[in-house]
Amino acid sequence: MRIARFSIDGNVAFGAVEGDRPDELVLDIIKGIPFADFELSGTKVPLSKVRLLPPVLPNKVVAFGRNYAEHARELGNEVPDAPFAFFKPSTSVIGPGDEIQYPSFTEDLHHEAELAVVIGRMCREVPRERVPDVIFGYTCANDVTARDVQKREKQWARAKGFDSSCPLGPWVETDLDLATASDLTIQLTVNGEQRQLGRTSEMIHPIEDLIVNISEAMTLLPGDVILTGTPAGVGPLTVGDEVAVTIEGIGTLTNKVVKRG
Repeated sequence: MRIARFSIDGNVAFGAVEGDRPDELVLDIIKGIPFADFELSGTKVPLSKVRLLPPVLPNKVVAFGRNYAEHARELGNEVPDAPFAFFKPSTSVIGPGDEIQYPSFTEDLHHEAELAVVIGRMCREVPRERVPDVIFGYTCANDVTARDVQKREKQWARAKGFDSSCPLGPWVETDLDLATASDLTIQLTVNGEQRQLGRTSEMIHPIEDLIVNISEAMTLLPGDVILTGTPAGVGPLTVGDEVAVTIEGIGTLTNKVVKRG
């Protein structure tokens, strides 16, 4: 099931996305919230009549860096022996169609296409064999990075945590099992030109290891997001660019870069 969060006539709701053709997609409005037992209302609205929002509002976004060997090497970094985590605040999250605001403190803004894992239940110290039980679904993400700031400041709070640096969407796909999610095509285009192309099977540390690793340290809550790393091909964005992340079996997340006002 594809679960979207959307706004219509000033109201915010969740809905199940139905249909195959982009111009015929409809939302069946959900009664309740998708992280608990819910029902489909049967009330349907065309996707074209709503504004899609970030599919979840995470308490925290836990991101893992340098989790694709070729990406680590393209930036001159060593491949880490263990998962390497950092955080993006909830204020960094935007949805499909929202604007990536180019910060005034950087001159080298980069795109990073990523598979995002959405947590479905409160959990801590998750055993590897129980990881599938805590996953709600998967969505597309763009870990937008101020590369010059990242290099200069050494720690990544400002470089990766600024407002609008974490586009998510367009919806959460809940029907992918872990094995399938672990071998999907992930690609990114800028103005229609392909920049990144890889497969999630190229991760150094697979999804199970990432969730085991971070849940050893902290409690994960429903709606929390785990970013799993980016394949090689990261590069600069400029004001006016349209950047699109497409992941096989999930969909396409598109955002435009604008100058921060």
